[in-house]
Amino acid sequence: MRHALPAAIFATLIALGGCSKHEGPTPSAAATAAFDAAQTEAAARAMDTAALEQNIRTLSSDAFGGRKPNSPGEELTVAHLVKAFRELGLEPGNGTEFVQEVPLLEVEAGPSVALSFQAGDRRIELPFGERQVMNSRRAVPRIEVPDAEVVFVGYGVNAPERNWNDYAGVDVKGKVVLMFVNDPGFHSGDATLFNGRAMTYYGRWDYKFDEAARQGAIGALIIHDTEGATYPWRTVQNSWSGPLFHLPRADGGAGLTAFQGWLTNDAAREVLSSAGADLDQLLREAGTPGFKARSLALRANAAFDNRFREIRSHNVVAKIPGSERPDEAFLYMAHWDHIGTKPDPAPGEDAIFNGAMDNASGTSGLIEIARAYKALPRAPRRSVVFLAVTAEEQGLLGSQYYAAHPLMPLAKTAGGINMDGLNNIGPTRDMTVVGLGNSALDGYLERALTPGRRLEPYPHTERGSFFRSDQFELAKVGVPMLFAGRGVDHVEKGAEWGRQKDEEFVAQRYHGPKDEWTDDWRLDGALEDLGVFFRTGLAVADSGDWPEWSKDSEFRAVRERSRGAAKD
Repeated sequence: MRHALPAAIFATLIALGGCSKHEGPTPSAAATAAFDAAQTEAAARAMDTAALEQNIRTLSSDAFGGRKPNSPGEELTVAHLVKAFRELGLEPGNGTEFVQEVPLLEVEAGPSVALSFQAGDRRIELPFGERQVMNSRRAVPRIEVPDAEVVFVGYGVNAPERNWNDYAGVDVKGKVVLMFVNDPGFHSGDATLFNGRAMTYYGRWDYKFDEAARQGAIGALIIHDTEGATYPWRTVQNSWSGPLFHLPRADGGAGLTAFQGWLTNDAAREVLSSAGADLDQLLREAGTPGFKARSLALRANAAFDNRFREIRSHNVVAKIPGSERPDEAFLYMAHWDHIGTKPDPAPGEDAIFNGAMDNASGTSGLIEIARAYKALPRAPRRSVVFLAVTAEEQGLLGSQYYAAHPLMPLAKTAGGINMDGLNNIGPTRDMTVVGLGNSALDGYLERALTPGRRLEPYPHTERGSFFRSDQFELAKVGVPMLFAGRGVDHVEKGAEWGRQKDEEFVAQRYHGPKDEWTDDWRLDGALEDLGVFFRTGLAVADSGDWPEWSKDSEFRAVRERSRGAAKD
């Protein structure tokens, strides 16, 4: 069962309003008839495998340097996308511009990032990268946190609607909090706690750091474990090194923790042991109802220089204006950015994080779906928006900015599809949906499947994937969003082989330099999936339907408020 997001989070959302039926004017008798199956399929066939491959290969090439925001790779990427949309005949999505400027704060810790713990007479120094990673979201030149008390706060969760508060009865103001990744039900295996092994938003690192700041902590550290995080330490190293980006704050970050970061599991075990605590025992306690946070016999010391500057990145946005209700829209989105290039590679090391799957593939998919729409005999009744967002890898920043500064009214955005990694293994009998059952959009998606295919829930619920890509930022402001992708039941090699390919990508390529185009990619399955996404969006864009969130969805209330306000 789904539950509401934390009240503190929803308090920051845009409360707009809710309704489930089109309230606009009734189409006139002269209104163009709906597209027939032949027209729809002819348009879908306009999508081109060769063009899809070429765009993926171009965007993930070494010349684009890993597409980090505010880099030469961004300039190349934005120019490539604008050119592609313009050549297809799409209109600019931001007035006369194809770009939406996104202000970002770039912060880089270092070159020395020192973290140590004192337990009595024993001092443990943890080297950066190897045993810890840290950074700051504060726009200040130097971070120094000397001799700070360390408080163990379990999973760092404050969830009143679940009767769970890891901060109850403890004051962490000016202290460093230490916590586990994921949710209280994950490691314990107790299906009655939160969603058991299915991660909720409370399990995500960004929630934990934000909650620590709300509680007044000066520092926040998460204990990494590969199973709980659902990715190895290498991913943390690659994602948290070098310049990082945040949305600027009026207070310069003063309301945030001075530093945030991760410890390896082994480092945390050693540090805790030095204070007479056992990591495994703490893990058991943290997953037990009634857990009480407590101070540890530890003092933390953190120090590093901070280089920071305000920069400008860009979302790319194009649209096909609706033929009857251009102020209403269906949204397709994908993030164009990736991690960039490692700043100090070893001799001979592959230092470019090309991001072919993540997410040159999804970004290229936007172009092909736009090609299909332009092959229709007329525009759909509603507008169709194609949004390529920046800084997803930095915490969904481009989509967060769009959600706060929408170019189409959110209350009149009927729904959307986010693409973050296309099928590169060939056709499958299934299509997986992250958050299957979230909204009525599932029904549109199912009807758009080709005969013989089926929808399946994404099996790795422990990864919390719905909260890890850009659809989440639109969902938080009420817009029903789909996050679907390739299945695993390969038509030739079966489901077990498909699962192995998925696990192989996470273990060997995800957020690493090996995520690049290889000649064994097959895009016929990707084209089939894009056809499904095209037909799904078209069914909504050419109708008066307002797909709803499910009754127990945490996103339903904000949508109802937004649609209600739109009616008023």
